[in-house]
Amino acid sequence: MHEPSEVGQRPWLSDHEQSTWRSFMLATRAIDEALDRQLQRDANMPHAYYGILVALSEAPDMTLKMGEIARHLRYSQSRMTHAITSMERSGWAIRSNCPTDRRSQLVSITAVGTAVLRTTAPGHVAEVRSALFDKLSAEQVVQLRLICTALLGNADSEP
Repeated sequence: MHEPSEVGQRPWLSDHEQSTWRSFMLATRAIDEALDRQLQRDANMPHAYYGILVALSEAPDMTLKMGEIARHLRYSQSRMTHAITSMERSGWAIRSNCPTDRRSQLVSITAVGTAVLRTTAPGHVAEVRSALFDKLSAEQVVQLRLICTALLGNADSEP
């Protein structure tokens, strides 16, 4: 393809950039699919719900505002609401009204959710190692961290 001709438009991706972009997209999809398959197999849980349970398990009092979880995981409010509703049906999480902010709801991990997370985590970690870290050298892991930090920006670089 030729570069755009209008003033102010950025050039098309070079062949090298296009190849890098496609490799990045395919790799991230492949890893996410592998993790999703493992979690569905081991806990009948999508990868997204695992991320929510982890966030709740690491929070003070194992409770967070729904909006905080959504921002942290980059979920829309509707996706978050759907996920929490499903997780409540499974007994993994429970919602309550926030006593300090009437517009917010709190989400807490339940004992059942904690147990599911505890039993699912070893298989999940093994799958993360298999899908990502076992394929990289120690130097590449450092480079990947630096690249991801740059892509996220400094404010979002830490979990």
